Amino acid sequence: MKRIGLLSDTHGYWDDRYLNYFETCDEIWHAGDIGSVALAERLEAFRPLRAVYGNIDGQDIRLRYPEINRFNIEGADVLIKHIGGYPGKYDPSVREILRINPPSLFISGHSHILKVKFDDRLKLLHINPGAAGKYGFHTVRTLVRFSIEDGNFSDLEVIELNG
Repeated sequence: MKRIGLLSDTHGYWDDRYLNYFETCDEIWHAGDIGSVALAERLEAFRPLRAVYGNIDGQDIRLRYPEINRFNIEGADVLIKHIGGYPGKYDPSVREILRINPPSLFISGHSHILKVKFDDRLKLLHINPGAAGKYGFHTVRTLVRFSIEDGNFSDLEVIELNG
């Protein structure tokens, strides 16, 4: 079993509570718009980090992380892409990939809107963790934690960061 800490859209904003809430996690995943190498390095120093670059990320981040990160962990096929949409409204840049070879978990960011939804048509779970940073229109900053074991997802928690 692996416990995952998931965040997106930090836009370079660091909050020490990221480490507090991800203390029980085995890995941290960042769904793009990281905003600074320094922030990525702080997460990497704390736990193994899997990440993708987002539309605001410069070459320094783009050289470190891919646009699409697809991997297998604990029996689950995971695909992360910053701009990905959501079930019924997937972004054209990822729509065919999802249709032809759907993962069991698709993670995206970009919208700053927390969304967890199962896609009945493609039989995949979609998670957008919302935005953990302060830049944007969102009023509540969010993180997500969950577990993966034998290809199943459980114990999903939404964490709201006020202030």
